[in-house]
Amino acid sequence: QVQLVESGGGLVQAGGSLRVSCAAATPGFRINEMAWYRQVPGKEREWVAEIIRNGSTDYAAFVRGRFTVSRDDAKTTMYLQMNGLEPEDTAIYFCNRARSGNFWYRWGQGARVTVSS
Repeated sequence: QVQLVESGGGLVQAGGSLRVSCAAATPGFRINEMAWYRQVPGKEREWVAEIIRNGSTDYAAFVRGRFTVSRDDAKTTMYLQMNGLEPEDTAIYFCNRARSGNFWYRWGQGARVTVSS
C-alpha cells in the first residue's frame, strides 16, 4: 500500500507563510491526483485543496486566494504553499486521495502547522 510522507510546516506568526510537502515513500508512485487535508485534534479532518491529473487545482473557500497547491514535474512531490496564515489555520496537514479517488492511501504522520496571533 502506498505510504505518504508529509514534511515542512512549523510555527509562524499570523500573516506569515509556510510550505508543506507530500511525497510517496513507495518507489515508482506518481502523484497524478492528490489532495491536502487538515485536522485539529478533536475535530473532523477537512479537505483543503487538491490537484488533479491535468494540473487543475481546487480549494476550499476558507483558503482560496491564500494557499496554492502544486507538484513537481516528476510528479513525485506535492506542495502546499500557505500565505497569509491565520491562527485558524493551525492544524496537522495531511495528503491523501483527491475527492474523486476510489480509495484512501495509508495516512502519514502529517505536518504540524501552528500560527500564533
